[in-house]
Amino acid sequence: MELLDDPALHASSVVANNAMNRERQLHGVNSYAKVLGFDPLTRAGSAWLDLCCGSGLALIQAAGQTSGVTLTGVDLVEAFRPAPPGVTLVAAPLETWAPGRVFDLITCVHGLHYVGDKLGVLARILTWLTPGGTFVADLDLASIRSGDRRLAGLLRAAGVEYDGRRKRITCTGPRVLDLPYRYLGADDRAGPNYTGQPAVTSHYEKTV
Repeated sequence: MELLDDPALHASSVVANNAMNRERQLHGVNSYAKVLGFDPLTRAGSAWLDLCCGSGLALIQAAGQTSGVTLTGVDLVEAFRPAPPGVTLVAAPLETWAPGRVFDLITCVHGLHYVGDKLGVLARILTWLTPGGTFVADLDLASIRSGDRRLAGLLRAAGVEYDGRRKRITCTGPRVLDLPYRYLGADDRAGPNYTGQPAVTSHYEKTV
């Protein structure tokens, strides 16, 4: 199998497909609150970072409903709505972008499905939390291929919870995630995942 490196993956039609939901709202039927099971504003504290934020609509709506909260969104594709004061929207790959600060809430709604080195990105994200900060993301461990069945247990041992039924990963407070895997590359031909959308499979080899 020929695996893709980051530049090739970022150019893939699967990673930047037109069918993605880039207009998810803050509240309502098609919303962050519905997907996450809580209102992000109740956990945003002084700073909320939304990864794979799409158009940034949810953050823009949040800016109109709260004050004193730093709102930052990052997406690979620069297809943002005009950002009001207090909202920063950045077009950058998660594999290399760094915020330069910590956050009380970090979300990634159905975004990790399209990332190559999911575990490497996850390790970076977990260092961006405040001591009481919350990280919530959709992640299907079936999309991480290593030939090792220990992954869920290793995550939990590091303080990262994984809900296999909901395909949801959560963490409170910063963590150092040192997993025994080496990233090999990604496959954008894996087909639809549990969401029904084509997704990316990430391939690793065990180092221990």
